[in-house]
Amino acid sequence: MSSVSQSIQKLKEQLPGEVTLVAVSKTKPNEMIMEAYEAGQRIFGENKVQELVDKQESLPKDIQWHMIGHLQRNKVKYIAPFVSLIHGVDSLRLLRAINKEGAKNERIIPCLLQMHIASEETKFGLDETELFELLESQDFQSFSNVEIRGLMGMATFTDDREKVAGEFRTLKNTFERVKEKYFKEREEFSFLSMGMSSDYEIAVEEGSNMVRIGSSIFGERNYV
Repeated sequence: MSSVSQSIQKLKEQLPGEVTLVAVSKTKPNEMIMEAYEAGQRIFGENKVQELVDKQESLPKDIQWHMIGHLQRNKVKYIAPFVSLIHGVDSLRLLRAINKEGAKNERIIPCLLQMHIASEETKFGLDETELFELLESQDFQSFSNVEIRGLMGMATFTDDREKVAGEFRTLKNTFERVKEKYFKEREEFSFLSMGMSSDYEIAVEEGSNMVRIGSSIFGERNYV
């Protein structure tokens, strides 16, 4: 059994049944993705549009591809025909572009709204005021080709476990309030995507039900 297969198996044994594992395959070759695929993994995350398109074209068609990186509006059209979930929707303008491309492709594109919960300014995301303004906007009410499936956020990159746990707790609290106020009768609003290789255990403890794990499966990232 390959190290990738062993890592997938170990993670699936460790994660609670209700937690969805997104294998972050950015920069990794198709051969490694196929090792994870043969171990039963079907959900993969990419952060570059061109790499995502190339892999989708050449790998098995039952793979669910998640766009987990920052997405530019002018690149939405390339992934709109097939993407299973867009994690990082951080503005009404981006959501408008996704809705437009969803209409062109005659499909409803599932999305997560990205919240800024970390202390680093470099991370993207909405604050609470922006989130509520987006959800209450007339534009949003008119979108018929996007479906909001939940929230996503990235914690501060730090060894301070309490700080990380607190940021995840804040996002869980926001998720519950948004669910209650805007999506109470909507079963599809169910995903809280938080936690990566360095902090997924804390995230799961704080209520995450979708984790994005790369280096713990494939080894350290190849910077290209």
